[in-house]
Amino acid sequence: MAVLDSTIVNVGLPKIMASFGVGIDKIEWVLTAYMLALAVMLPTSGWLADRFGYKRMYFIGILVFTFGSFLCGMSGDENTLIFSRVIQGLGAGIIMPLGMAIVSREFPPHQRGMALGFWAISAAASVSFGPLIGGYLVDNFSWQLIFDVNVPIGIFGLVATIVIQREYVNKNVRNFDFWGFISVSIFLPLILYALAEGSATTNTEGWGATYVMVCIAISVIAFVAFLTAELTVKNPLIDLRLFKNYNFAVSNIIMFIFGIGMFGSTFLLPLYLQNSLGYTAIQAGAVFLPVGIIQGMVSPVVGKIADKTNAKIPIILGVVLLAFSFYLNSNMSFLTEHDAVMVTLYLRGFSMGIMFTPLMAISLIDIPREKMAQASGISNVIRQLGGSFGVAILATLLLTRVSYHTEMYGESVNPRSETYQAVSVKIKQQLIQHSGSSPAAAARQSQAIIVGQLNKESYIRGIDDDFLVAAFFTLVGGIPVFFLRAKKKIAPTKTIQHE
Repeated sequence: MAVLDSTIVNVGLPKIMASFGVGIDKIEWVLTAYMLALAVMLPTSGWLADRFGYKRMYFIGILVFTFGSFLCGMSGDENTLIFSRVIQGLGAGIIMPLGMAIVSREFPPHQRGMALGFWAISAAASVSFGPLIGGYLVDNFSWQLIFDVNVPIGIFGLVATIVIQREYVNKNVRNFDFWGFISVSIFLPLILYALAEGSATTNTEGWGATYVMVCIAISVIAFVAFLTAELTVKNPLIDLRLFKNYNFAVSNIIMFIFGIGMFGSTFLLPLYLQNSLGYTAIQAGAVFLPVGIIQGMVSPVVGKIADKTNAKIPIILGVVLLAFSFYLNSNMSFLTEHDAVMVTLYLRGFSMGIMFTPLMAISLIDIPREKMAQASGISNVIRQLGGSFGVAILATLLLTRVSYHTEMYGESVNPRSETYQAVSVKIKQQLIQHSGSSPAAAARQSQAIIVGQLNKESYIRGIDDDFLVAAFFTLVGGIPVFFLRAKKKIAPTKTIQHE
């Protein structure tokens, strides 16, 4: 359910926007707030579990997540919903890493792979089925139910945790990095808020607005304080010294850039399908179903191949295919057919399947065993942060480009031109013949239809521009792949026996 809530909301955004009467610049925070809170809690949850006990913290994580879900369903305005999503994300940030840690500890080595496999299947299924389930609930009931559905499942999880789990407390608890936690908790929300508000429609002063500049200044100070704390304390919240490892550092740069394109595109496509092509929420959610399935089928096969060959080859191929899928999306129009949309998602699922397993393997290849858990946690945080920045950047860009295209189309339309007059007359005649409108009413309606079509075209062109930027980000993110150090596989030597 924690993974599900990263994706299930996407298809409900148009309904939530209509319900509260807000635009993209505001509603993007329903996604960003959740991912930010989750990212902040991911590196913190391990220390909390060591200090207070894994069972106790897992129980608290489910409780906070369930309570946050309840508040989301009860939200009467967008600000309450965003605040509730923060609470929900804090709970999810505890559940996700501790769930894997508990599974790893409880099962013996010979069963651990199978157990983690089931854990991974549930996460992958959430990515695939999240938009579909969300679409069904939004179409047939209400958008509130995509959050309310977590409540009974959360209550069941609380009872199961009390009955089934055994407590485990680590006797060797390190000191908590308080300053690192505070500084990163200030830096991330403020920098993303500044990114979102810099081009927001409600901000007439743009990037020069006083509150935007103050947010940027405070976030820079907080970031410097975070770097100072992490490099000087004995037990940092996020061990930045791991970035001295070349492969790990480069891989996480790649992961961050990929996160911008992938999470941002997942945010854009349901908006396009519902607002431009007239898809219902469940139809928009169903298109994402093959992505996780294809990724889940391809990943283990590519993992075995990468073990025997150069792991950079499938990563580079995946980058090219992922960028190509975004490029295909940048050519969408109001006449784009369903099959054309699905081709891009087939490519996306396949590209992610062949890309991420080898990338994770290369990133951890030189990491000491005792640092493996910390390194995996950092990679998850980086990916979530990339997604948060992706949603903020592409949502802001979408508003800017839609405004640009609207202005360009408005200047291009000449009401006195013969073409405009001919189109207007034909629409007017159709309205008089088929809707019974009077000539005066039909004239006004024909003008409204033309303006509505221009606005629709501007919106689609803005989304196309966003996908083109996502393709560019992905290709740029692929450049560092060539500089990764993939260890060559050494063929087993044959022993020669001398008689």
